[in-house]
This record gives sequence, C-alpha cells and structure tokens, in this order.
Amino acid sequence: THEELCRFIARESESVVVSVGYRLAPEHRYPAAYEDCLDATQHFLQHLERYGVDPARVTVCGDSAGGNLAAAVSQTLAGRADLPRLRAQILIYPGLQARDFNLPSYQQNRGVPLLFRERAAFYMLQYLNGNATKLEEVLEGSHIPVDIKLKYRKWVSPD
Repeated sequence: THEELCRFIARESESVVVSVGYRLAPEHRYPAAYEDCLDATQHFLQHLERYGVDPARVTVCGDSAGGNLAAAVSQTLAGRADLPRLRAQILIYPGLQARDFNLPSYQQNRGVPLLFRERAAFYMLQYLNGNATKLEEVLEGSHIPVDIKLKYRKWVSPD
C-alpha cells in the first residue's frame, strides 16, 4: 500500500527508503513492531555494500505508528559508532506522545478522518498492551500521574 509513496520519497529526498513489514498490534504488542524495525534497519545498515547503497543516503520514514517506529529507531541508532549514520528521518503524522490527547492539535483535528482523536488513543492502547479498557481515562488525561505530567510539561504542553 505504501510502495508508490516510498518511491516518491526516495526520489525527492535522494535517499534510499526500505519499507519494513513489521508485526502489528493487537496480536503483537509492544515491543514487537519496534524490534522488527530496529532489526531490519540494523541488518540493512550492516550490509549496505551487499545492496550497493551509499551509506550517506539512508533515510528512515514512517506514517502514523510507523512514524513512531522510525523516530524510535533513529533515536536508538543515533549513538551507534559501529553503523553508518542515518541521513534523515521523515515522519508523516507520527504518533509521538501518549501523555496528553487534549493538546491543541488533538482538539483541532479531533474529527479529521481517518485518525480521529478517540481512534488514535484506542490504537495507542492496542499497541502498548492490547487492552483499551482505559480509553476514557486516557482521553481525559487521568492515566498519567500528576508528578509525571509536571516533569514532562516542558516538552508536552499547549505552549
């Protein structure tokens, strides 16, 4: 479903894009998808010569949950001296935080298809533990202890 988009991104960014098929939730909970993407990216970076790829042209990319995975893989590999550095990460409407589903972007886009606010929270819960019984608490923001909210408000806030 993403081949045409991957080809476009590769062409426009003058990068190499490898599309990884990873295990999906809820059948495969966290960290299965992350491990699949990390393993595939590490393998690819370790064997660039075999694939005839310039190490300076490798980019990770993802949309939605895949954007989350691309960001996580990029962060994991950022300090690795034994692998070539990634050229960039391209994140298309990535799911990057699950602390607050009441931020302005969630409020402004709460009814925008395909990923409604409630659906985003539901899928996040499916990805993490396969159980959406705490959906209302997540949408209200009561799933995060006050001390954690205060600790991270510098990075996750309406400001």
